[in-house]
Amino acid sequence: TPSDCRGVCLVQVLLQDCEASSPPGQGGLGHCPQEDALWPELSVRQHLEAHTAVRGMRKEDAAVLISRLAKDLDLQKHLNTPARRLPVGEARKLCFALSILGNPTVMLWDEPSVSMDVKGQRCLWKVMQTAVRSKARAAILSTRSLEEAALCDRVAVLVAGQLRYIGSLEELRRRFGTSYHLEVKLKDAGQSDAIHAEILRLFPHAARQERIYSLLSYKIPMEDALPLSQSFSKLEAAKQNFRLEEYSLSLHTLQQVFLDLTSDLEEPDLEAAPEGAVERRLLQP
Repeated sequence: TPSDCRGVCLVQVLLQDCEASSPPGQGGLGHCPQEDALWPELSVRQHLEAHTAVRGMRKEDAAVLISRLAKDLDLQKHLNTPARRLPVGEARKLCFALSILGNPTVMLWDEPSVSMDVKGQRCLWKVMQTAVRSKARAAILSTRSLEEAALCDRVAVLVAGQLRYIGSLEELRRRFGTSYHLEVKLKDAGQSDAIHAEILRLFPHAARQERIYSLLSYKIPMEDALPLSQSFSKLEAAKQNFRLEEYSLSLHTLQQVFLDLTSDLEEPDLEAAPEGAVERRLLQP
């Protein structure tokens, strides 16, 4: 798990369970730690050569593998760069590459794509999928990225060290995504109490999730929101009566489901929060 145990993380299990026996040439453990475990003076190529030697690979095979990995991870222009001079994202790529050398049966990846740009993340995720394509190999990944979660067969959500969910992403969405998300933007922040009372009148079981200055967000149970035609008619009337700048009503996204699950375990007192403060309320499924 990530070193910050007080925070929120996702732990994902990729692909199928390992088979009882591994094919020849496979075995051992690959590890990509959260903090780069590199020798500052060694180049990218020297790191890869050293690790392939430790894995017992022949020089000829190692050269082919290093060339392929460098191309797949877009590390070719950095092969002769010492680790201490690597950009943060490129150093993460190198750590990940070291974790998959030698075809280990099990791989542990601790936030491997952190600090990478979008292009670097896409390269890494593609290589991840290739690394665990075989049923004889598996990986455990900890990440805060829901895009990375989409690569996984099973997902576990940890909040402050407590396991809140384990299963597939589809099941996560089915269990916790059966509600609507309402956002209301006010022209006058002084009307927040009045519009809050109006929202509760229109949707009696609504739960306010956030208030950031003039933006209010709510979780609306499906039974309150349906039929949608009536909900939009009510909101249109409220927009005119309270001079709202805009509003949106939509199904809960996976990102919003995750935010619900990762809210603080102790529900804050929303009414006591100072004006303009960010407010969150823990929502139970």
